[in-house]
Amino acid sequence: MSHNKKSVYLISGFLGSGKTSLLKQLIKIHKEDQLTPAILMNEIGSVSIDSNEVDDELPLAELLDGCICCTIQDKLESQLQELLFNQKFDSIIIETTGAAHPVQVIDAVMSPLFANAFDFKGIITVVDALQWTKKGEYSPQVRQLMREQIKHASLLLLNKIDLVSEMSQGLIVNELQSINSTSKLLMTKQSKISRQALDHMLPVSFDEVKKVRVKKELSIQAIVHTFKGEINQEDFEEWIRTVEGTVYRMKGYVPFSHHKYPMLFQYSYGMPLYFPEDMSMPKNLVIIGEELDEPELTARLRSMES
Repeated sequence: MSHNKKSVYLISGFLGSGKTSLLKQLIKIHKEDQLTPAILMNEIGSVSIDSNEVDDELPLAELLDGCICCTIQDKLESQLQELLFNQKFDSIIIETTGAAHPVQVIDAVMSPLFANAFDFKGIITVVDALQWTKKGEYSPQVRQLMREQIKHASLLLLNKIDLVSEMSQGLIVNELQSINSTSKLLMTKQSKISRQALDHMLPVSFDEVKKVRVKKELSIQAIVHTFKGEINQEDFEEWIRTVEGTVYRMKGYVPFSHHKYPMLFQYSYGMPLYFPEDMSMPKNLVIIGEELDEPELTARLRSMES
């Protein structure tokens, strides 16, 4: 193992804010610099959707079932060790689930095991501008988590700025700067950042990190539904409109009857998006939210399948 320290970047931000888009940007920047990043992805639930979006040739480790915080910290350490021993790479990009507190991830990265191996560059937190304007609709724990993700950022992206007015943008910038006045803040669409932006990241003080301990566990849960038959898109859209307001995020591949292949479906904050695929994907839909009625959700989906 070489003694050059490997840079570690951590992507944080609440569910659906644009973290996977940022991950793709960082991969692109690394490749332009002829560097190979290793990717660590952490999903709630035991089916990962996002890993389909990472190039096959990059080292990839997935942390499933739980969020990095409590259950996965040891697992994260062992996966980092495994990457160091078995893979050739220049840096690590960790994408946390939107329900994870970033500081607990840093704990694992800054373990004494890796003192000579890693150079922790910091946390890039993505804030969804439209979501931030509706933050009053979330539970106090979720709002607290959003603030923590912003407070500990080394670089802040106010993303999806095209979805809010310029006046709103100004107000949000003020609010974010009152939570974190030291980090550089960039306004982005689709989480697009430049190579230079990474040079503006604030160094992280581990002493500060050590002081933070997360108070209350979030009651966010993930339900994974595997489709057995095809469904009608209009029925599906009707169902989305009636889903209880505690669904924060849905993501997966839905087999609609009028499409040859399952479509990639993403949903956050009442906005459904569909992307056609040109190959067959695993027909899993991950639903993330609070106080979800799993039997009711899966029964409704089952009833639509032909």
